[in-house]
Amino acid sequence: MLENLAVVGATGAVGSIVRQLLEERDLPFKTIKFLASKRSAGKTLLFKGEPHTVEELRPEAFDEVDLAIASTPDDTARQFAPWAVDRGAVVVDESGAWRMDDHVPLVVPEVNAGELANHQGIIASPNCSTIQMVVAMKPLHDAGRIRRVVVSTYQATSGAGQVGQLDLECGARAALDDEEYEYQAFSHPIAFNLIPQIGSSKHEDYTSEEMKMVWETHKIFGDDSIAICPTCVRVPVANCHSESILVETEKSLSVAEAKEAFVAAEGITVIDDLNAGQYPMPADCSGRNEVFVGRIRRDISSENGLAFWCVADNLRKGAATNAVQIAEALLASRAAV
Repeated sequence: MLENLAVVGATGAVGSIVRQLLEERDLPFKTIKFLASKRSAGKTLLFKGEPHTVEELRPEAFDEVDLAIASTPDDTARQFAPWAVDRGAVVVDESGAWRMDDHVPLVVPEVNAGELANHQGIIASPNCSTIQMVVAMKPLHDAGRIRRVVVSTYQATSGAGQVGQLDLECGARAALDDEEYEYQAFSHPIAFNLIPQIGSSKHEDYTSEEMKMVWETHKIFGDDSIAICPTCVRVPVANCHSESILVETEKSLSVAEAKEAFVAAEGITVIDDLNAGQYPMPADCSGRNEVFVGRIRRDISSENGLAFWCVADNLRKGAATNAVQIAEALLASRAAV
């Protein structure tokens, strides 16, 4: 059992879900504290019916903390994580600050929980779009070894934070009323529109969001030979990222074999009945912790190709849930020693 647990960024959108998950799940700890920026310090949060005062994020806040689950901006994570580690805490970090650091494991528990044994105080959780893709890839990779992936993402505005949600809601109202609206999170209107750019230009006209999916997937699977071609698109959906994924495997897998592998996999729910109009949709998957897969079919353009549709709540499995699952897996591995 943990003695002392800290939630960093506790008042943010992801931090709020972390608090909810910790109330719902059986992560064992004796005491908990909530940390946030100076602006939020002093606020009162209810946790399991008890009031807790939010503390300012500073080095001394990590004294006697055993484990910290954190969701902060990258710059904040780069600053505070060494404070926590120096004071003996393990940090499960949701930001992008440490993901590609050679000394930091990048973990999705359903895929590579064994990497937790290699941590040196910091464990990184991947980008939301990467997480759901690698969870879906894992059973097919185990069954037939994936050699190529072509993925197009349809990413919700909640991925851009509360201001992204505001842009969707206010922009849609303004568009319907034929009024002007000044977008804050997006450089183009998101209401009734698609924006085929998430992040800045990063590599050969691929964006930073797209290259995260390449580099993080290689690190998670420990295999740089997997060819990945991503296109990331922001869509006017409030919550849940969707992905159209095509994989090519070394060993040919039938649709039946792929579906059987998905059904047996940890963390995946299959909804796949085209004739009945049954497949994963954001409206049905929001608020859920698993990765949903459907529209499983043979790629008619490739001998060893399979195509499928994948949906997950980007604030839960794409962020808060994965971080809490990392903490659970870490504690379970300690208990097994």
